[in-house]
Amino acid sequence: MVASAPGAAHVVHAPSYDVHVAAGALDAAGPLVRRAAPAYRYVIVSDEHVAPLYAARVAASFGDTPVEVRHVPPGEAYKTRESWARLTDALLALGAGRDTTLIALGGGVVGDLAGFVAATYMRGIPFVQAPTTLLAMIDASIGGKTGVDTPAGKNLVGAFHQPAAVIVDPETLRTLPVAHRRAGLAEAIKHGVIADADYLARIVASLPGVLEEPAGEAMRALIVRSIEIKCDVVARDERERGLRRRLNFGHTLGHAIEAESVYRLHHGEAVAIGMVLESVLAEAIGVADAGTAARVRDAVTAAGLPVSVPRSLDGSRIVARTHADKKARDGQVEYALPQRIGVMADHDGAAGVRVADDLVARVLRDAGV
Repeated sequence: MVASAPGAAHVVHAPSYDVHVAAGALDAAGPLVRRAAPAYRYVIVSDEHVAPLYAARVAASFGDTPVEVRHVPPGEAYKTRESWARLTDALLALGAGRDTTLIALGGGVVGDLAGFVAATYMRGIPFVQAPTTLLAMIDASIGGKTGVDTPAGKNLVGAFHQPAAVIVDPETLRTLPVAHRRAGLAEAIKHGVIADADYLARIVASLPGVLEEPAGEAMRALIVRSIEIKCDVVARDERERGLRRRLNFGHTLGHAIEAESVYRLHHGEAVAIGMVLESVLAEAIGVADAGTAARVRDAVTAAGLPVSVPRSLDGSRIVARTHADKKARDGQVEYALPQRIGVMADHDGAAGVRVADDLVARVLRDAGV
């Protein structure tokens, strides 16, 4: 549910925290963080691209309260156990105790990594998400999934640890490269496919304007609606035992494609390809209504995102990588598949649809992989 007033922040209420969406929200972060997660010590965790842009502004919003800043190199390649160790060692060197609150300032990599540090440091300390990318604003910062990647796959080591608050400032999208804005749209498209056909239509209708004016009213409305959808799903299944798995649409193949590309593809680009392929798979096995895959492909194309796997990648290796995914059960891989736009095949809360590898391989071959 969203509470708002003219000129005020939009506040989306999650079960245990609020998501604040407002232009200039980073300049008011200090009071919000202090209310949500009172602490003796505050530490901003950011990356080397974002910290020079926004860390000083966030720190200044705390007034006379000292705020430490620690950062990591940018990119998925640094969302690792080694980065987790360096950050926890940095906190120990500061003398940070359980009366410390972390602030994750950056994209999904920073949010996942800082969240995992918070989940494990001193057996758990509070943290606040301050996402600066579209993908992190509408998806990665919501829901309490934290973790790091391993050579075997993405997010295989992690924990559920809900933030104390999420602070979304759409103005930060002005400094985000267009390619990253497009990548974020993949998650918005996913939210439309899994839960709201009208929302998907509005996303497509708003393009390309929403990309050209990243902090405008159309983008703000997109951010708020996606956050509502994500919060609603997570509220009903925080630990991903059933219903929440529908949020994995496009991610089973997407994660495998992303890892196989050695992260040369942005996460959103890989998810976009995964959504196209998984909707084709859904039609091929008789789960989805005819035409569903075409509508997904059209939305992805309208956003300027890729719809096919790069020719340099190997289909058999992509299929093999799906078995390292957290969604594999009893040696079989489960997929979150649409029944039609706005309705998922597992709409009754069941765990995903198990699909044999040979059927997935056939879809990849038909797609030229």
